[in-house]
Amino acid sequence: MRVRFAPSPTGYLHIGGARTCLFNWLYARAQGGSFVLRIEDTDQARSKKEYLEEILFSLKWLGLDWDELHYQSQRFDIYRQVAQKLLDAGLAYKAEDGSGAVIFRMPQKTLEIDDMIHGKITFDTGLIKDQVLIKSDQSPTYNFACVVDDAAMQITHIIRGDDHISNTPKQVVLYEALGYPLPKFAHIPMILGAGGGRMSKRAGATAISEYRSMGFLSGALVNYLMLLGWSPGNNQEIIALKDAIAKFDIQDANKTAATFDMNKLLWLNSQYIKSCPIEELAELVKPFLKERNLISDNNFDGKYLEDVLQLFKERASTLAELSDAMAFFFVKDVAMDPAAAEKFFAQDLNAAFGALRSRFAQLSDFSPPRIEEDFRRTAAEMGLSTKQLIHPLRVALSGKTVGPGMFEMIATLGRDRTLERIERAIQLYKNKSR
Repeated sequence: MRVRFAPSPTGYLHIGGARTCLFNWLYARAQGGSFVLRIEDTDQARSKKEYLEEILFSLKWLGLDWDELHYQSQRFDIYRQVAQKLLDAGLAYKAEDGSGAVIFRMPQKTLEIDDMIHGKITFDTGLIKDQVLIKSDQSPTYNFACVVDDAAMQITHIIRGDDHISNTPKQVVLYEALGYPLPKFAHIPMILGAGGGRMSKRAGATAISEYRSMGFLSGALVNYLMLLGWSPGNNQEIIALKDAIAKFDIQDANKTAATFDMNKLLWLNSQYIKSCPIEELAELVKPFLKERNLISDNNFDGKYLEDVLQLFKERASTLAELSDAMAFFFVKDVAMDPAAAEKFFAQDLNAAFGALRSRFAQLSDFSPPRIEEDFRRTAAEMGLSTKQLIHPLRVALSGKTVGPGMFEMIATLGRDRTLERIERAIQLYKNKSR
């Protein structure tokens, strides 16, 4: 059993193409077959190296490897030889304009294929005009090169989006004319946007590399692609790629279109972040922190990063969101939310903050329980409620009004950072009172 994925490097790899590749890959691995990657780069003007590199990188990032790699641009002589064979048999003719284009004479007949997903599909080839095989620039057309290569590469199953159904009769007549064995076809229903129409940029029609840049984990994205047209059964939603192999069969693919739901993808990604081992998560988030100039290779404490991640991994949907949320742990001067500072620094808390600073400085055990104990004692001695002190302290330490548990946050920040930020808040109060 041999399947193929045949992207064109005239653009980046998007959700639809990645899902098609995934279904081919899963079926090959489930059936013990071969997965062939074929780069359809016959359009020399539009094919770009940057697109090819992005496609190959994205597939590897998703965990999809291949058994063979072919480039159509290296096979032009083969297409011309096969076209000549059809000319010699009288099944094709040269264009009358002298351009050198070769055109296939479309037979008038009824075709029926047994699609592995849709069942029987009937076509009337009498409604289809004669098909160009070789264009005037001597490059092959898509349908012709596709048939020649699928036969040469012994592809037994063609799994692709159902937007290719209209190409099927044009290809089947070529298989028959050339005496090639006919592969089995499986056309996967399209992925729709949230409103039921075509996917737009806003509704997920984005390059796989952009999802990576947004901070999606490859495992989560692959998991979501699986659910866009297939289910492992028993209402299971989270399934690893290696575990899906044992359950996957292309004939179980949905017969109706899937709808892309960004909220579902974000939820799934959050589950993968939660379950990710902390050492692995630290490696994944490092590039995002470096991009924001929060850490560098020369200024980096791995243990500190892992401790900070423990505070945030339960509440983040993406690595980018995670990096933004924990940024205040990695800066010298915290940027305070002006509205929060105005609200919570309205009263003079210098005495309370000074007392906190003194107590925290003397703590031998800088742990959440001891920090909380000293905090509550200080608030009580100052005649303040916990609420009156805890919100200003959070703003002073993080610049924000919300975040992880206060005492766990302080313990993770560490004594030195905590004392520096409290001192900065004291100075801020002094400046306001002048």
